[in-house]
Amino acid sequence: MRLKDKVVIITASTRGIGLACVERCAREGAIVYMAARNLERAKNVADRLNAEGCNVKFVYNNASEKETYKAMIEEVFEKEGKIDVLINNFGTSDPQKDLDIKSTEYDTFINTVDINISSVFLTSQAVIPYMAKSGGGSIINISSVGGIRPDISQIAYGTSKAAINYLTKIIATQAARDNIRCNAVLPGMTATDAVKDKLSDEFKEFFLKHTPIKRMGLPEEIAGTVLYFASDDSAYTTGQIVDVSGGFGMPTPLYGDMIDMKSRR
Repeated sequence: MRLKDKVVIITASTRGIGLACVERCAREGAIVYMAARNLERAKNVADRLNAEGCNVKFVYNNASEKETYKAMIEEVFEKEGKIDVLINNFGTSDPQKDLDIKSTEYDTFINTVDINISSVFLTSQAVIPYMAKSGGGSIINISSVGGIRPDISQIAYGTSKAAINYLTKIIATQAARDNIRCNAVLPGMTATDAVKDKLSDEFKEFFLKHTPIKRMGLPEEIAGTVLYFASDDSAYTTGQIVDVSGGFGMPTPLYGDMIDMKSRR
């Protein structure tokens, strides 16, 4: 029960990594607020987990309606009297439009960067005063290895995640005086519906070719690292950018080709 009675808000939390974080935090004793656009889906998740003895609630949040970030923070604080943990999980990209520097339209680029960065900036800006009133807290940003390793495509997504990595460090620096920590978790290729639906089999095969742990990560495995940052186990850890990608991009750039050579022998 590492999060017993902690109030946790998780954005984009009805599926994938967000849902895995909801389940893990709830089973560790937290009061979890699912911040979601689809409240019916959130209610179904909450009902399922509450039947197990968890304490899961939901609050409206739509990344396209920026005013809902501050509104959701205020609503949760009004109901609970504190906010201990904020998990900024929202992130989006359209791989069919978010391409390389030559092919990506400006509107696609700027809209993707805007919505992804805003989802971290606005929630963090709104929650910090309330966390300070409660004596501190933990902000966890779900970024991506795409923010530290340039790709041949998805220029907008990678740029937004690189910015979120910097935001993580500067929030950690500026909020530390209020006993607020901020860290980022950077998943590699993770077996979510979004990955299955949006990425081609060819791309997935190529990505995993350069991943020493030769498989996609599971949402539950990302949630395990998130739990560490949400709990008091990481009370003296802030400003960290943690790669949870099975080692993607860690070895020599020749790694994938060398593995192919050995397999052909």
